[in-house]
Amino acid sequence: MKRIRVAVLVSGGGTNLQSIIDASENGRVNAEVVLVISNIESAYALERARKHGIDAVFISDKKKKRREHEEEMAEVIDRYNVDIIVLAGYLKMFTPFFIRRYYGKMINIHPALLPLFGGEGMYGLKVHQAALDCGVKVSGCSVHFVDESIDGGPIIVQKAVKIEEDDSAETLAERILKEEHILLPKAIELFAEGRLKIEGRRVKILKKSD
Repeated sequence: MKRIRVAVLVSGGGTNLQSIIDASENGRVNAEVVLVISNIESAYALERARKHGIDAVFISDKKKKRREHEEEMAEVIDRYNVDIIVLAGYLKMFTPFFIRRYYGKMINIHPALLPLFGGEGMYGLKVHQAALDCGVKVSGCSVHFVDESIDGGPIIVQKAVKIEEDDSAETLAERILKEEHILLPKAIELFAEGRLKIEGRRVKILKKSD
């Protein structure tokens, strides 16, 4: 079975990107990161990619219409013949043009148990603070296919994390991030194995023998 080719879109430091790179290099996932794109020139994720010999591309979104920026990204992505696009802390919303072009081959990780604490404005510590303010006893992380809703695409895998009585948004974020680093490569491996089947709002995980 051939290794799938992965493009990662990221706006920040890229610890989730690093988890994918590590999992691919040590053989835990049958995948290779071939391209990293950021809309932030100073994003440390680009440096992470370069350290591993991965093409790292900054594509500015300043003074551009969203569609124009997405067309520029799509042109680069398509040159690399990628099998899957992973959003790993990419803080830009997409137009229907980009989502429809890559539907079924673009996934995102979110630091909550969707559909809770997702949607517009829900990113970073805001997600964890919302969970604490709501008083839930469990939070976690989710990997889902990207559709035209915000954080509302079909869910692939999730991992629950217990909320402790003395948790702050920062401590909760730290524990959930550790699980993200496990969950995201797992989702990519399921995709690489051809075991993900979208059925309406659900994602069916097929057995290896199917």
